[in-house]
Amino acid sequence: MLAVHVWLFSLGLSVAGSLVGLMVASVVLVFKQDVRRRVVPWLVSYAVGTLLGASLLHLVPEALEVLAPSAALTTMLVGIITFFILEKAVLWRHCHEEEGCHVHRSTVPLVILGDAVHTFVDGVVIAAATMTSIPLGVSAAVAVVAHEIPQEAGDFAVLLSAGLSRRRALLLNITSAAGGVVGAAMMLAFGAQTPALVPFVLAFAAGNFLYVAMADLIPSLHSGQLDSSAVRQVLLIGAGIATIAIL
Repeated sequence: MLAVHVWLFSLGLSVAGSLVGLMVASVVLVFKQDVRRRVVPWLVSYAVGTLLGASLLHLVPEALEVLAPSAALTTMLVGIITFFILEKAVLWRHCHEEEGCHVHRSTVPLVILGDAVHTFVDGVVIAAATMTSIPLGVSAAVAVVAHEIPQEAGDFAVLLSAGLSRRRALLLNITSAAGGVVGAAMMLAFGAQTPALVPFVLAFAAGNFLYVAMADLIPSLHSGQLDSSAVRQVLLIGAGIATIAIL
């Protein structure tokens, strides 16, 4: 039976992971377009650092404390392949530019479904990390928030370009963000019954974070689509890693 404070911390961090990124992204959209074009790329670089740091400095080491290296790394590989498949199925997609993200109104439900899947997995990750230790849960939540901000900014751009009002776009994103709480609650319920599952979830989550950072965010930085300043990118990635290391 999990302690009450673990439930409270897990659900609280999952809500923060889902909603803080969403709220910051909605504020970013208030700025003028030229300001957004400067700020969002900085957030993407910072998100790369937090994702790499959380996966390789925290999640993988914690999984290896319980699992054999072959089991941990195989699970992480399964996580990477799973998110590749989800992205191919358009259930997991990232868009960080206002141009090139436009969709037809009929695809809006798919965007919201993708967000719900995304936040559900983030909730599972945060809960599994918190069940291992509160500091690990906090670092996972920070990584989730960091990559949710540019992600949600892109999603807002998609929904607005599909003809939705700002209010409706915000309400739909808040609805999909509820998936994080559902994911956390399910992980807490199942994890309490089968604690041996937790380290596998951590390794799987590490594959999730690595995929997002290395298959999605880093290539966009290399291509110069978002930010052509290599020095700024490296400094912000380092800041993200440092944030996780300090936690």
